[in-house]
Amino acid sequence: MDEIENFAESIHEQSNEHAHHILQEGKERWVLFVALSTALIAVLAAITGLLAGEHADEAMLAQLHSSDQWAFYQAKGIKTEILDENNKTLVTFGKAPIAADIEKIKENKTEQVEIKKKAEEYQNESDMHVAKHSVFARGITLFQISIAIGAISIIVKRKALWMVSIGFACIGIFFLIQGVWF
Repeated sequence: MDEIENFAESIHEQSNEHAHHILQEGKERWVLFVALSTALIAVLAAITGLLAGEHADEAMLAQLHSSDQWAFYQAKGIKTEILDENNKTLVTFGKAPIAADIEKIKENKTEQVEIKKKAEEYQNESDMHVAKHSVFARGITLFQISIAIGAISIIVKRKALWMVSIGFACIGIFFLIQGVWF
């Protein structure tokens, strides 16, 4: 991600320098608007990148919590099976099962239901954050493309490319809004 941001910053700086030279010559005033729009798009890309990173981190944390809960669920299951097998062994030798163990088995099974529910909730939370991260990542990509096309429009002096750049930025804004509000 840092490489992408550094690349975008480099393109942005080069296009600004080129725009500065064109403006000093007094030609093609539209280049100023390209530079300004590219700067604004770079800000939007940075914000979108921050949000994408936040959701990636949250997805990882929720996945860790889910994994912890599943491990706890399995540990309860193993303990329950050991207690059950011990009671079966006692019965095989003609002895009565241990009443405390029978109660513990029931308690463990009840706890397992709650643990499973928590694990599934954490997994759903993780999935939601991954989905949001993907939406923001699309936005970042479109902003980066927009910045690159904006820089190219200055270098080749084509207003049409700037309009294409703005189009990509608008789609990037769509993904930014989608990630924030949906």
